[in-house]
Amino acid sequence: MNITIIGSAHPLRGGGIATFNERMAEVLQQQGHRVIIYSFSLQYPSFLFPGKSQFTEEPAPKGLDIRSAINSINPFNWISIGNRIKNERPDLVIIRYWLPFMGPCFGTILRRIKKNKHTKIVAITDNVIPHEARPGDMAFTKYFLKSPDGFLAMSRDVLKDLKNFTAKPSIFSPHPVYDNYGDAVSKAAARERLGLNLTDKYILFFGFIRKYKGLDILLEAMKDTHIRNAGIKLIVAGEFYDDRATYDEQIAEYSIADSVKLFTEFIPNEEIKYYFSATDLVVQPYRTATQSGITQVAYHFEKPMVVTNVGGLAEVVPDGRVGFVTQPDPTEIATAVVRFFEEGIPHLQENIQAEKQKYSWDTFLKNLLGVAGF
Repeated sequence: MNITIIGSAHPLRGGGIATFNERMAEVLQQQGHRVIIYSFSLQYPSFLFPGKSQFTEEPAPKGLDIRSAINSINPFNWISIGNRIKNERPDLVIIRYWLPFMGPCFGTILRRIKKNKHTKIVAITDNVIPHEARPGDMAFTKYFLKSPDGFLAMSRDVLKDLKNFTAKPSIFSPHPVYDNYGDAVSKAAARERLGLNLTDKYILFFGFIRKYKGLDILLEAMKDTHIRNAGIKLIVAGEFYDDRATYDEQIAEYSIADSVKLFTEFIPNEEIKYYFSATDLVVQPYRTATQSGITQVAYHFEKPMVVTNVGGLAEVVPDGRVGFVTQPDPTEIATAVVRFFEEGIPHLQENIQAEKQKYSWDTFLKNLLGVAGF
């Protein structure tokens, strides 16, 4: 088929969304489809972007047709892009929806495309109700949801939210494994590269730092007496999208500076393997969640996890099988982390290797094409 993906891609960082879209395009092409990605010439106005830069200096992925053409705040551009894709007559448009701000832009583009009476449209909905609410969210989301023919949600919570908005075909299919960050390296080599002690016990918080991700909860867990006595240290790897001062004050107040290793610049894709290879355990102390790409990176590198029982995290991290599920509570998280290091839990590694087979790209794309009627 001729398939068009609408969403973030190189040279935008886009966090996991850009990486996901690019990997999805690669797999679709491997399956024999012809794929174009329509990305952004302007994704966010600066006041909406909390990071240092929206762009990466990494080389473009090879073999992908990426067109940086969409301006998220220019209605004339929306009409133009919609007409362009309408006239290209793709068999399928796959559009990523993660933020209500994109609702007017995406909804308008899709309305133009549908006028060709040919193209099927499926939306991958990362979120329907956002983590951080803003005025207009509901109106923008409703405007967007009227255009797709079907929806794929990567957590059951999002699927439930979708059912409150639309009766169109909607399915749940978990986030596939991120398998495009290279192979793991030895723990010793990774720690040497990052300047970490070769024999210490490390846990990892990875990804953009935002309030809902609960780094403050994890920092409070790090002051727990059992964590201190066990000599466990925390790697924080990811750019601040929140006020850094709050976290620095916590670290000082709890006297845990020696136990927290901060790598808070943007982490390029080629460096990600070192952080996951260096750690013993990945911790996601989220306050709220839908699904998380970090879980699927951890699966790729076969790392046990501690996740909180919010959103869809517990759906893909069976408690006691590949890690532990806790409430977003510092004491519970500390207890789970200490348990991991004290008990060793040798079966977790074997279970992770089996569990991650559920999250293949082939299964995900079969479900996606199915909801589109192909």
